[in-house]
Amino acid sequence: MNRTLSELPEAFVSNTAISSAVSRAVKAGELRRLASRLYTKNLEDPPEEVVRRNLWGIVAGYFPGALVADRTALEAAPASDGSVFLVSERGRTVELPGIVLRPRRGPGAAESDMPFVNGLHLSSMARAYLENMSPSRARSGRVARTLTRPELEERLDRLIRSSGEAGISRLRDDARAAAAELGIEREATRLDALIGDLLGTRDTRLDSSLGRVRGVGRPYDPERMELFHRLHRALRNHPPRFRPSPPRDARGRSTLAFFEAYFSNFVEGTEFLVDEAVRIVFEGEIPQDRPADAHDVVGTWRIVSDLREMSRTPRDFASLARILRERHRQIMAGRPELRPGEFKVAPNRAGQTLFVAPELVPGTLEHGFSLYRSLASPFARAVYMMFLVSEIHPFADGNGRIARVMMNAELAVGGEERIIVPTVFRDNYLAALRALTRTARPDPLIGVLDYAQRWTRAVNWTSIPDTTRELEACNAFLDSDEAEAEGLRLRTPG
Repeated sequence: MNRTLSELPEAFVSNTAISSAVSRAVKAGELRRLASRLYTKNLEDPPEEVVRRNLWGIVAGYFPGALVADRTALEAAPASDGSVFLVSERGRTVELPGIVLRPRRGPGAAESDMPFVNGLHLSSMARAYLENMSPSRARSGRVARTLTRPELEERLDRLIRSSGEAGISRLRDDARAAAAELGIEREATRLDALIGDLLGTRDTRLDSSLGRVRGVGRPYDPERMELFHRLHRALRNHPPRFRPSPPRDARGRSTLAFFEAYFSNFVEGTEFLVDEAVRIVFEGEIPQDRPADAHDVVGTWRIVSDLREMSRTPRDFASLARILRERHRQIMAGRPELRPGEFKVAPNRAGQTLFVAPELVPGTLEHGFSLYRSLASPFARAVYMMFLVSEIHPFADGNGRIARVMMNAELAVGGEERIIVPTVFRDNYLAALRALTRTARPDPLIGVLDYAQRWTRAVNWTSIPDTTRELEACNAFLDSDEAEAEGLRLRTPG
């Protein structure tokens, strides 16, 4: 192959300087023609793959110095039909395998626009939103040049959720400056009005569901709602199993409640020996060096041991919010700095997981609760409620404990055995939560909690001394990592 051609990329647009060499290489079987003036050295892969892989170099070959604009500037990728929208002073539509380059005339790259690959430019974010405020129609089976209003509302909603009002205010300011530079003030007025609608400062029509709920002051997290829908579908398809709670006398109920509170706090890192926890709960002995931790255990125990309290489940969003706040206030009473009973005001996270933003907590709880009401079995409602609270993380701290309390209240009301997560099973439980949060797989969580309920029902919660011995034989108190290293697992009694 000609040395000049060998130095070219995998796919390239021919020009007069190399056209003769290209023609010879095609005849020699060294190059393959993909479209008018477009060639590739790849003789095997499908043309669509080659074009996608070399897209921006190909765009620059057909439209040197063009501006990537309109919906492409916001989506940063070809549209669903392969359309790539450009601003260029020359050229017509170019159809390629899997891609259509669709240029239009207009102002070229401005100072505020961004340099892109291969000498191209990319509309600034402000300009891209302004361009997409101009309505356009789909023609000849092709997608429209600009996004629809609902699509724009959803993108702006995501921007508000991620960057807050400060971020959307910056976009407004940048859009006004870009509009003055490009002479598109009408689009700037439309964008300003749309942002005002989303922030609830104007009273006009919004087209997207996200836009409408934000406009009335109840925005929610759509990515979390997708997870809730996935879990809801899986629970609806999960064969219902009824595991009634065995009859227990007062001491048996007290023993179960004690270990429920004990293990729930242990999951969150509040660790005491069983004897220490017994003295804290039943004798009021608060360690001087750990008063807040002790109050966490006592607060949890007071709720889960109260049959009347554990018979309360939400009927609507208002009662859900009230129950959550009241139970959280009692559990976290020993930590006033964490605002017990009040929804969070700052973002919180666990490892790589960033939970629902503070301003989206009420709306996400309300929308998530709408799915809970259509679940029939106590187990399904329990699993869903636990994940709803855990995934939203509505409080600054104590979210895991309150999520498990809400879960077991659903089971108690339904007459089913509660779910206890012993220390050795902690990592299984947390890994199942992460599987749903990060990879949208609900089955591990359902399976883990199903097993934990079966295990809980198999334990004889007769008295604290007897049950402690039984739990030791089950490996329940072992640290997850140490048990894993020794090849030990949670055992079921009998």
